[in-house]
Amino acid sequence: MPLTIHHLGASTSERLLWLCEELCIPYTLIPHRRSSRTLLAPRELRSLHPQGTAPVIQDGDVVLAETAACVEYIAQKHGGGRLFLSPSHARYADFVYWFHWANGTLMPNISRVMVLQMAGIRDAKHPMVKFAQDRLDKSLKALDDRLTAGNTWLAGGEEFTAADVMMVFPLTTGRYFTPFSLAKYPNILAYLKRVGEREAYRRAMSKGDPGLELELALGAEPPKRDLSKL
Repeated sequence: MPLTIHHLGASTSERLLWLCEELCIPYTLIPHRRSSRTLLAPRELRSLHPQGTAPVIQDGDVVLAETAACVEYIAQKHGGGRLFLSPSHARYADFVYWFHWANGTLMPNISRVMVLQMAGIRDAKHPMVKFAQDRLDKSLKALDDRLTAGNTWLAGGEEFTAADVMMVFPLTTGRYFTPFSLAKYPNILAYLKRVGEREAYRRAMSKGDPGLELELALGAEPPKRDLSKL
């Protein structure tokens, strides 16, 4: 029985499709549509795992949620550890840091802005808005600084890793929910251009959300379509 990926449209589960396409791992894709009322996962997806969010994978008797856990499980169990650096690798510490930074730092800072926007708190002078925007700006600058000449990919040098798979969603599809500009960050834009040139990424995105008709949000400005307002 092949690996099964339950994918929620326009969600972090796109990372798993991309990972499998990069590693040529066969998988069964089961797409799920968001609730038109709440934008949350439908009941059939929530019933698979107590987490109640995407992604969820099934692999024999294993049912697993949490994006980073699923990425690591798939790469180690089905991909022979490819796209993960070993502790003996000279850039192992950089890999571990950036692999966790996407979900541990960048996404919480983006989510804070999204929650304020959805609550209607948009005044740039509001202390919480100023705090949230400052945190996001600092995160984006740190990422832009990392992607200077010589660091084609996040772990350093020319080696594409799972850290890159983890990083891209909040910078691209995530901007359908929290629009923000990347115009001030040329290194991030060059990085996203490299991502968009990867055949595995394009295959994954074409398979994941065909019904939503989402453009690849790889440019400086966010998509005009704001999914958080549906």
